Amino acid sequence: MIPAQFDYVAPATVEEALSALAEAGDEAKVLAGGQSLLPVLRMRLNAPSMVIDLSKIESLRGVRDEGDELAIGAMTTYQTLLDDASVREHLLLLTKATETIADPQIRHRGTVGGALAHADPAGDLGAAALALDASFVVTGSSGSRTVPASEFFSGLFETAIGEDELLTEIRFPKHTGWGAHYEKFVRVSHQWSIVAVAATVKADGGTIQEARIGLTNMGDRPLRATGVEQALVGQPATEDAVRAAAETAAEGTNPPSDLNGDADYRRSIVPVLTRRAVLAAAGA
Repeated sequence: MIPAQFDYVAPATVEEALSALAEAGDEAKVLAGGQSLLPVLRMRLNAPSMVIDLSKIESLRGVRDEGDELAIGAMTTYQTLLDDASVREHLLLLTKATETIADPQIRHRGTVGGALAHADPAGDLGAAALALDASFVVTGSSGSRTVPASEFFSGLFETAIGEDELLTEIRFPKHTGWGAHYEKFVRVSHQWSIVAVAATVKADGGTIQEARIGLTNMGDRPLRATGVEQALVGQPATEDAVRAAAETAAEGTNPPSDLNGDADYRRSIVPVLTRRAVLAAAGA
């Protein structure tokens, strides 16, 4: 199908983008990589009066080392992340999750900020960002504010970004030396996650010192399996110990029911995926 008619602007700066956003108000849609928005427009599930294309704002691209953190511009592509040695060294979980996204064509076009702002609970970066304790820099006409990942995702396709604001940067504390794995369960390659588990583990001498676990598509937003995280601390990275800790992975979740599986099915497989992810992250 052909989208409904809309005005189009491609500002060169964040300030120009914010001005366009203020002018159009809630009738505007922001275009990042376009992997989520363009299909919606073509199917006429949304008919904005204006599309604001951020692709010309160079300040929103790239990875910067900020000492204890890596700062990633919202318009940084998936492929840029995969090619960046500092991301692989300090944020291995983010690399592991990004590797599972779609195909090379989409990874060269899709953006980190676009995916996280879209906030699809089946998207693969949300659980990783949550597990890595990311913070989100949101910018409006009155300035910038920082939102922790625990407060950024507010519901189904909903975030803390205001109607007059843009996501400009995501900041990740370094997890140097942590093992990581993203266990994604799909029926066919390149599909959205039916369920996935993002695990990053700090182990020493075969004992788990710290663990962070994020869950994909187990609710209306990415979730942290805090019960599993706590149960893993001080445990040996063995099959039996990790299996016992992972049994609580579905607690507090509210997964969807759809053609790929009902809620009970998702609850039944998430402990298995969590065990696999933790063991792989711990190098067991």
